[in-house]
Amino acid sequence: MSCQKVVNVLAVSSAVVSLAVVGSAGYVFVNREAIIEDVKEKAMESVLGGGVPSLGGTDVLPTGANDLAPAPNQAAAPEAPSL
Repeated sequence: MSCQKVVNVLAVSSAVVSLAVVGSAGYVFVNREAIIEDVKEKAMESVLGGGVPSLGGTDVLPTGANDLAPAPNQAAAPEAPSL
């Protein structure tokens, strides 16, 4: 393979990469408002979980208080022996 063929392949490869970069940048520039709105919607959905939970209903966040209470079928801890 001659040196000229290698240079031509490199030139064509460089042109393809340059066109891809310019095309991607152009697409983002033209559609930037739609992209920003889509990202905002996805961020709000992930933060709010698709909606605001009702106050005092079954969607209330857990407090962990039930984890601290002993289970009904759990035996009480033995008392320390007195001396």
